[in-house]
Amino acid sequence: MPQFAVYKNKNAATRTRFPFLLDIQSDLLDPLATRVVVPLQPAGGSGSRSMEPLTPAIRVTGKDYLMITPQLAGIAVRELGPVVADASADRSVIIAALDFLIAGV
Repeated sequence: MPQFAVYKNKNAATRTRFPFLLDIQSDLLDPLATRVVVPLQPAGGSGSRSMEPLTPAIRVTGKDYLMITPQLAGIAVRELGPVVADASADRSVIIAALDFLIAGV
């Protein structure tokens, strides 16, 4: 499971608000049955507000989605939907968001 893969959110209770999940876990931990993900919320919608650098925009399937970093979570691999995109080109902003969440820098 590649780091920075974007998966469809299979959870019926949350997929309207967060249609995609961004995998931020290192590939070195592939043997684990869980992945650490960050939900992606459509940019520009109601309740959506970018707070750079904590919630950067990531382009998925031609649209912008905000990385809702404060809501990162560990979920079972079996709960991930199909891969829809590769966000590795956004690596620097993804890492910056995680650094800001953890270290405030």
